[in-house]
Amino acid sequence: MASTSQALPLTLSPEFDFDHNAASDFGTSLNSSYVQATPFPHIVIDNFLNDELIANICKHFPIEQTHNEMLYERGYKGQLKRQISPNECSPFLKTVFNAFNSAPMLQFLEKLTGIEGLIPDPYFAGGGLHETRTGGFLGVHSDFRLNKKLNVERRLNIIIYLNADWQEAYGGHLELWDVGMKKCLKKILPIYNRCVIFNTDKDSNHGHPEPLTTPENITRRSVALYYYTARAVPSEPGERNKTHYKPRPKDLLSFGYYANKWFKKKK
Repeated sequence: MASTSQALPLTLSPEFDFDHNAASDFGTSLNSSYVQATPFPHIVIDNFLNDELIANICKHFPIEQTHNEMLYERGYKGQLKRQISPNECSPFLKTVFNAFNSAPMLQFLEKLTGIEGLIPDPYFAGGGLHETRTGGFLGVHSDFRLNKKLNVERRLNIIIYLNADWQEAYGGHLELWDVGMKKCLKKILPIYNRCVIFNTDKDSNHGHPEPLTTPENITRRSVALYYYTARAVPSEPGERNKTHYKPRPKDLLSFGYYANKWFKKKK
């Protein structure tokens, strides 16, 4: 499925304005493409945010380490990546993320995906701003399904890339894999103002498992947003609430993959 090019009706000047009806119509117009996509429902939208808005998001992206940010140094599960909570960012970024959690955004997503009753996460568990340095990667995985703090079920991911002048040679493609983890069926380059939205089912296998080959001064940056629905029944004691990382065929031949698993068991 090729990408589409259309902007979310969220504007920056003179103040934030998010048109509820236009957002709903935007989602409806893309529903067929979304639900029919393979290997699982998804869509790639270029030029997703207003030019001024995304430029200002990039301008306010934290350079220095923020309070309580998460660093990924976890073998196959991810390396050289930081996750930054919007709640620790500038007032501007807090306002932007509040808009991403607002009713017009939820209406857009519900019409796009056909999933009713979507719920945002004001705590941004696992979400917010992501940045990966040269050599970094994120193993192929299906995401955690249960937000334990809110007791809601994860249903959707949104990734908005912030990488100006990104080159194909840098890598960093988002890979979408088949259910059996035998083959990568789609690669999506993380170019500036490209948005990827997809269902987070148990077999929505995705990641960027190849190490970045960027120059040292260039990082892979993105906005990550997760959305949920209320659970119909209480969670079972053994239900998975952690991200499930899945080896590719070539990873199963790697000594490093098994060494990392052994080390984790010993901890």
